[in-house]
Amino acid sequence: MNSTEKNIGIISKGLLVLAGVLLVISLFNPIWRIELDAPQYPEGLALTIHANKIGGEVEIINGLNHYIGMKTLHADEFIEFTVLPYIISGYALACLLVVFIRKRKALNLLFGAFVIFGIIAMVDFWRWEYNYGHNLDPSAAIIVPGMAYQPPLIGFKQLLNFGAYSIPDIGGWLFIASGLLMATAVFLEYKKTKKHMKLNSAVVILPLLLFSFYSCQPTKPDAIKLNSDNCDNCGMTIANPKFAAVLFTTKGRTYKFDDISCLLDYKNDNKEKAIGAGLYVSNFLNDNKLLPVEIAVYIKGDNVKSPMGGNIAAFENKESANTYAVDLFAEFTDWDAINK
Repeated sequence: MNSTEKNIGIISKGLLVLAGVLLVISLFNPIWRIELDAPQYPEGLALTIHANKIGGEVEIINGLNHYIGMKTLHADEFIEFTVLPYIISGYALACLLVVFIRKRKALNLLFGAFVIFGIIAMVDFWRWEYNYGHNLDPSAAIIVPGMAYQPPLIGFKQLLNFGAYSIPDIGGWLFIASGLLMATAVFLEYKKTKKHMKLNSAVVILPLLLFSFYSCQPTKPDAIKLNSDNCDNCGMTIANPKFAAVLFTTKGRTYKFDDISCLLDYKNDNKEKAIGAGLYVSNFLNDNKLLPVEIAVYIKGDNVKSPMGGNIAAFENKESANTYAVDLFAEFTDWDAINK
């Protein structure tokens, strides 16, 4: 292979330039975001992590953390906020340097170093979350034995009455996009050395990388814990699984209800959370099975007697519901009618 064949192509150069530009833009946007919501904060609280500072409702969150013994957050206590802007800028310049050098070996080294940095950054972020969530003041006003308050690395986690949701923000998505662009350039160059390859490697690798990221996200609602979980609408303990229901948000949080009527009330009162959410109802005949509301078969009547008076029961099919409809003098209905 001659020296010309070892040079990266024009498409790869363009991808690297774009990757460098995105990295620069990421410096001026929040990289990560942790959202907190609770009944007393219906609009939620947000903590945004930039390359050089912490943003969002920091003072409010610090005030809440004080009661449970967590350290307050101050950017000057983190060396990461001092060095991170230089590291990101360095990678942006490195992208342009590889374009100038034009060597595949330099491209491979850049991508490898970028992946290693991403892994180290996530490990460091997890370590930071662990320390703040576990090293608590023993004299705090609120102490729950055995309880830790470590936010999730990514996805959703319940922390007492707060739901914590952690996800990349604009800068983080730009950072991920830069890595994908570098990966595409690497595989384009690798393809040029493997003439017999029939598949476009870039087309294959990008979905795989995206899938590996999204696979970290919850894909189904949490199971209802009887006599432990409380209804997120009325506050009653969920004791009867036959009438339970669930709202599963696009952020991966599970809201649980002891009655279909509570699900409807909560959905109507929290329209932003309900947008795109999955709605599920318990199969009256199967304590452990949740049915999407659109496919369930419903009966409604005064003799159904659900916990909060909705008096609606859900079944997997009409055959299984028919016997109960006759015995309880109930009428068949559907989700569109219930949801009005």
